[in-house]
Amino acid sequence: MSKKKQVFRIVLLSATIISMFFVPWVLVKAWILPLPATVQAQVDEAIGHGLDGMIVYVDKAGQPPEFYAAGWHDRDIQIPANPHALFKIASISKLYDAVAITKLISAKRLSLDGTLAEYFPELVGRIEYADKITLGLMVQHRSGIPNLTESPDFWSNPPNSSEEALALVLDKPANFKPDADYEYSNTNYLLISELINKVLAYDNFQYYQQEILEPLGLQHTFGSINDVNLDDVMSGYYVGIEEDLKASEYGSRITSMIASAQDVGIFLRALNDGSVFAEGEREIYSSIYVYEHTGWVPGYQSIAKYHQDIDTVVIQFNNTTGGYHWNTAEIVYNRIVKILHRELKHE
Repeated sequence: MSKKKQVFRIVLLSATIISMFFVPWVLVKAWILPLPATVQAQVDEAIGHGLDGMIVYVDKAGQPPEFYAAGWHDRDIQIPANPHALFKIASISKLYDAVAITKLISAKRLSLDGTLAEYFPELVGRIEYADKITLGLMVQHRSGIPNLTESPDFWSNPPNSSEEALALVLDKPANFKPDADYEYSNTNYLLISELINKVLAYDNFQYYQQEILEPLGLQHTFGSINDVNLDDVMSGYYVGIEEDLKASEYGSRITSMIASAQDVGIFLRALNDGSVFAEGEREIYSSIYVYEHTGWVPGYQSIAKYHQDIDTVVIQFNNTTGGYHWNTAEIVYNRIVKILHRELKHE
């Protein structure tokens, strides 16, 4: 293992242990401070809580979208945060996966009742209960398959391919019997991604472009970091690591799509109002997955939610992880939503 990866492993472990036993003043401060007058003021305040950069996109129904940014796009050369920058959206991409699965089920190309054994016979005997784990259970995180990203050293010494990633959980006992419990597992969606590739016989992101992105006019969503100009991607930072993680290998090879906040926001509204679906598809989707998501890879945290009571989509990206920054970002997000509620009352 390289010295850089050893340092990352130590920092990640230390941050996890510390967070288990202490509630720092920075979280108390972020929570108790008076609510700022505007969203921009709250985003500016977030930088004072230790976040290097933040982007917020707000889509109020019937109004032009609003863009907010503070901090750094690249702190090393002091380029200010750009609200239109690209970002590693991590597990938010599962929403796109679930839409794709929905469309393939509607087209009778896949079945929610199809088993892992039927779709991947080579995994029988390598993944426990392969003959009882259905596609529907994988989509809903009810398969019991261990989560590959919880494997030792996953983030500090990441696999180079989907095959290497899947190998991390092969021949391991299930965490529970299929449909007996719920446990979020990235392995489910790695297998789903591979299944989509298999049934299409071409790359799944091409299908996403044809069926999701192009109909919505989304031109700033990409399959991986390799498909974009790195200068357009917001830098990412992890507490205790000096390296900019934008181009790093820490999980991003297999765990992250790249998108702008606006593209994610447009997609999320279309997901929630049903316009991303053809006839009959929305009912399928509602039976299998959620309508909002968060995302995390080292250096990148994201929150994507639609707030029905104010008919508003709020996307938040921040480019600092480790320590308590996940909690800080959630506090900031909730305060932004409170500001939007207050603004609605005063309109």
